Amino acid sequence: QVQLVESGGGLVQAGGSLRLSCAASGSVFRVYDMGWYRQAPGKRRELVAASTSGGSTNYALDSVKGRFTISRDNAKNILYLQMNSLKPEDTAVYYCTAGVSLRGSGIVSDYWGQGTQVTVSS
Repeated sequence: QVQLVESGGGLVQAGGSLRLSCAASGSVFRVYDMGWYRQAPGKRRELVAASTSGGSTNYALDSVKGRFTISRDNAKNILYLQMNSLKPEDTAVYYCTAGVSLRGSGIVSDYWGQGTQVTVSS
């Protein structure tokens, strides 16, 4: 009923940049909080940054502050993550998540994208 599709991942050298996108589609009535998580091999999934529908942002990892920027286009239901000065330790699968209410329903449910691989070479 709702799909979150990430794009923009890839292979980049250390110091490079990538911009991830996450588009919500389907029977979307309203999108609430959205966020980016990442999971490196052998590690737990961790929150990178989050954005409320009102425009507030939070960066959960000190290691990305000043390098990553989360933003969103509420009209298009798209979430972005601009990643600059990438480091090898940023290598992970990046997942988008969003709280979404469906058309004709007041229930808000959490949805996840399929993930996009980001690999930073040294």
